[in-house]
Amino acid sequence: MPESAQPGGALPGTAPRNTPPRNAPPQETSAAYRPTARTVPTRSRERASYDRELVHAILDETYICHLGFVRDGAPVVLPTLYGRVDERLYVHGSTGSRPLLLAGAADPGLPVCLTVTHVDGLVLARSAFHHSINYRSVVVHGVARQVTDPQERRMALDAIVDHVVPGRAADSRPANARELAATAVIRLDLDEVSAKVRTGGPNDDAEDLELPYWSGVVPVVRGYGPPVPADDLDSSVPLPDYLAAH
Repeated sequence: MPESAQPGGALPGTAPRNTPPRNAPPQETSAAYRPTARTVPTRSRERASYDRELVHAILDETYICHLGFVRDGAPVVLPTLYGRVDERLYVHGSTGSRPLLLAGAADPGLPVCLTVTHVDGLVLARSAFHHSINYRSVVVHGVARQVTDPQERRMALDAIVDHVVPGRAADSRPANARELAATAVIRLDLDEVSAKVRTGGPNDDAEDLELPYWSGVVPVVRGYGPPVPADDLDSSVPLPDYLAAH
């Protein structure tokens, strides 16, 4: 999903109504995550970062992640929504979905790899070999565990809704008992984490600089169109302030 290079991928609005659950992890105070063998890239190491603020900014600007795990001996990658609360990511799905079942199994959770990527520009070089993209990405390794505490589960579901549209959780009907029974949530702590960023123009070879081919960057920007009301919406219901800005 293409993203703007500027902050603001999420809709503006009021602050979420989330309150930390009883078993919420302590907020980290160190400025960086600790590199590990799995988070140090083998290529372009100069683009890697373990800065906590940068990682949070990349995660907070969008709401689609890709969750990878092993099922029956084969790799599986699923796109899904997520939300961040402090040093923890929450992912939701059906109680019958495979990753949710595996994360709630008797063994100690489900080993996963979660990724988030923003595409900020298409980098066109004079040679096909040096074409690239400008991007910001985060990779999280860890063990996903199913959330069973009712307070934490409700908080996590609100966090996911507000991560997509800030202010929406408080401006919608909460899930009822039947809906909660059909919904599962897994959590993944931000412990083994890295970011990777590419910016700037093409890296053309010196001998190619005189070639008559256009070279540069095509920015990629995500935007929202005007909100379209449902056909059956009462005309007296106003557009919420958190959507009116768009």
